[in-house]
Amino acid sequence: MPELRATERRILLSNLDQPGYTPDLGCYLKHDGYASLKKAVGMKPDEIVNEVKVSQLRGRGGAGFSCGVKWGFIRPDEKKPVYLICNADESEPGTFKDRQIIHRDPHQLLEGIIISCYAVRARLAYIYIRGEFQVGARILQNALDEAQRSHFLGRNILGTDYSLEIHVHRGAGAYICGEETGLIESLEGKRPYPRIKPPYFPAVLGLYQCPTIVNNVETLCNIPHIIRMGGAEYAKIGRPNNTGTRIVCVSGHVNKPGYYEIETGAWTIGQIINDLCGGLRDGKKLKAVIPGGSSAKVLRTGEKIKLKQKQPDGAMAEKEVGILDIPYDFDTLTAAGTMSGSGAIIVLDETADIVKALNNINAFYAHESCGQCTPCREGTLWMRKITDRIVAGGGRPSDVGLLGSVADNIAGRTICAFGEASSWPVQSFVAKFRAEFEAACADKNQPVT
Repeated sequence: MPELRATERRILLSNLDQPGYTPDLGCYLKHDGYASLKKAVGMKPDEIVNEVKVSQLRGRGGAGFSCGVKWGFIRPDEKKPVYLICNADESEPGTFKDRQIIHRDPHQLLEGIIISCYAVRARLAYIYIRGEFQVGARILQNALDEAQRSHFLGRNILGTDYSLEIHVHRGAGAYICGEETGLIESLEGKRPYPRIKPPYFPAVLGLYQCPTIVNNVETLCNIPHIIRMGGAEYAKIGRPNNTGTRIVCVSGHVNKPGYYEIETGAWTIGQIINDLCGGLRDGKKLKAVIPGGSSAKVLRTGEKIKLKQKQPDGAMAEKEVGILDIPYDFDTLTAAGTMSGSGAIIVLDETADIVKALNNINAFYAHESCGQCTPCREGTLWMRKITDRIVAGGGRPSDVGLLGSVADNIAGRTICAFGEASSWPVQSFVAKFRAEFEAACADKNQPVT
């Protein structure tokens, strides 16, 4: 078990703590802004990629894939340019961290993008931002203009022979554009249908069929700090393979909902809820936690999770822990049968109506399915109709099994992970709160509509 801490470890959000900090270039420079870029352009691109690999940084957008390994997939081809896309869509319900950086510290993001582009030899980058973020798009464009006027961007950056263009591209507010290949299709001006992988891995066949790196806002903001402190030093923060910090967004039935930056794996779910967020509202008892955005499988209070933990003598032993004792990191939550996803923690107390909560989730995914795959296009609508019927009082006992069956026939049968995103909540809610669904459907004999 790692040493657990009860204070935030603010690195990405450190500027936001400074009195009077504003999102303009002058203020960013006063706080050592673009110092990492100045250091980076004196390094070779491969050296930067190696530092990111050594740091063990994992993507903060949901999948948690190694950032340095992803960059290493790029094989520059003189006949094809390399592109980098910053995914600022932030569409996972419960997530509201990236927009804080965009609104309050945009130059940190730009510095991360510029260094990343230099590392993968990209000379054109896009920030794909969610359509609803109108203010954020204007702030980013202003920051881009400031950076270009000061030669941190554009031709011959900082007097070197490296040049880069960055464009802000506004999406239309579709959840599916959070998936990297759907985002690429949208950026190309097409319907955002995710591509089949293989062969369309973005690092090989991405934007305009050219090598492309897609990273989200929080991931890219880590890059200047890795360059500043070095990959090995960065890797000391957090736990092995779960390094650095994570910005978590806590919402639901807590006293102090908000976004917090914590050392990865150094906090348990219980510490986040109780120490950071002041516990549950009105002294209520905890019922459930969704640890990684609405697509993550729910954890029910009272259930015991078997985790392998390292003992003082170095041996590994299996131990049962409650959900509040689960360290918040990528690997531990995966071992617990769920995921940290986008870092969005949704807390439900004893008053929560589980059936209505799932119905709300089902309505979202039914609305957001792109419609390309039949299991997802039809199945998400069926799941919504079933929970609509149950909530309206017309459910019947067979609906509980039917709901689970539909979810089982979506997961693993779609081109992208939207199928899992829509079915995992249903599978876990029904499995862990079956009695509540059965009670809602009891003694009903209504026809299926």
